Amino acid sequence: MMSGIDGGDGMRRGGVMWLLIAVVLVVGVVVLVRSLTDPGAGTGSRGSSAMEILEDRFARGAVDREEFEERGRGLQS
Repeated sequence: MMSGIDGGDGMRRGGVMWLLIAVVLVVGVVVLVRSLTDPGAGTGSRGSSAMEILEDRFARGAVDREEFEERGRGLQS
């Protein structure tokens, strides 16, 4: 078929370009929001200190009181 004068191919390419632009914008907004709401994003750190991690593990029952106190003393010294 003819393309060029009637704009058939141009309309399809233009639609794909707008779709790609929309996807890039959405991904950019998601990355921006996540980086602003998660202070440790992208640094390899989750923003938690060793004591906070130990407290979380104790709260979940992953460590008992004796181990919690022993490790807590080790972190404080």
